[in-house]
Amino acid sequence: MRLTAITWPRLTEALTDRIAALKPLDGGPWPRVALDGAPAARTDAPAQAVAEALRALGRPALRVSARTYWRPASIRYEHGRQDPDAYYDTWLDTGALWREVFGPLGPGGNGRVLPSLWDPGTDRATRAAYEELPPGGVLLLDGAFLQGHGFPLDLTVHLRLSPAALERRTPPEERWTMPAFARYEAEMRPAETADILVHTDDPNRPAWTGDGPDR
Repeated sequence: MRLTAITWPRLTEALTDRIAALKPLDGGPWPRVALDGAPAARTDAPAQAVAEALRALGRPALRVSARTYWRPASIRYEHGRQDPDAYYDTWLDTGALWREVFGPLGPGGNGRVLPSLWDPGTDRATRAAYEELPPGGVLLLDGAFLQGHGFPLDLTVHLRLSPAALERRTPPEERWTMPAFARYEAEMRPAETADILVHTDDPNRPAWTGDGPDR
């Protein structure tokens, strides 16, 4: 796999161009994009940058953070506060994402999306208002463990950290999650299945596989 050095602004530009030209695979009117990666990879930053760039082109874009679709603490911590298997298997409420995000953006959907469901900090519903994404508007879902659920994604970008970089950039109090990311690598092989791979070991010098089909 050949990697090419790129700057974050140039990466934003290239991803924006690729996404602006996307045709939904299911024939629907809403392209759906995932920026997948561990919290230490900061998927939120490129997701926000691309959303802003799309809007500057006149394309509506809605960012949804997977973290705001975690289950309540009573479910997340059922097996303890630091259970990596629960973190991997049950923290993300995939059913709610299907119901509130992907269903409305599928063929025949109404485009009415709930941008967030749960605040894990307060452990309460966010009470966010529904937002209507017009036809042609783009969904940008960012967060961890987004591959392997069968989500109808038209483009997947994986921000990868090597195990050493992941450990180095993960705060000590969160390193109990490391086995979950090892499982994800072993079971889902996200670097191989993503449409675009971005290596982020050096946060100031990303490298990527490019935006063409011949990775």
